[in-house]
Amino acid sequence: MVIKVFLASSSGSTAIKKKQQDVVGFLEALKVDYTQLDIACNEENRMWMRQNVPVDKKPTNGIPLPPQIFNEDSYCGDYDTFFDAKEDNSVYAFLGLPPPPGSKEAEQAAKVLGVENGTPAEEPKADGSVDASAEVPVEERNGDAHGEEEQAADEEEVEGEGEGGEEEDVADEETAGDEALAEEEEEAVEETDEQANAQEEDEQEEADEDREEEAE
Repeated sequence: MVIKVFLASSSGSTAIKKKQQDVVGFLEALKVDYTQLDIACNEENRMWMRQNVPVDKKPTNGIPLPPQIFNEDSYCGDYDTFFDAKEDNSVYAFLGLPPPPGSKEAEQAAKVLGVENGTPAEEPKADGSVDASAEVPVEERNGDAHGEEEQAADEEEVEGEGEGGEEEDVADEETAGDEALAEEEEEAVEETDEQANAQEEDEQEEADEDREEEAE
């Protein structure tokens, strides 16, 4: 495929000359093979250019001005569309050429292709390796981390409930022990009272007997 750039070597317009220089200079910087076709000195080139520029791309007067760019017989565009492609890093697409590997346009094309296929392209690191985390979307990684946090929280809650249950059991045992001790103390007090009452009754009986003997 040959890129054709139609120029006017003897144009009196400074603006046209500048646009032609911009196009040619940028193609040379990209090392794109192209052919310059002069419409000022070659009537055949001028007629071919005018006939092959699409009607909807021609100005209102119907006469397209240079520079006009073609890929073989396929129309690429004029200076304005070329400039827009340059600003968007899509000059190779504008020219109908595959972007060279490693170029910004190639990287963008790979990303677009990956998004269309549903698999985002992995960006290599400076050492050429690929970040494994790029394979998993951020939402999924955050979801996994959140799931682990919830699981850990559930485990802590279960452990807390177990510990709380043990404490309640201990407290119940202590309460039962206190109640038993209180019952034992109460029984001991009652027994002591009974013994004291019995001793008083015995003493009273002995006193009564002594008084009776004295009376006799």
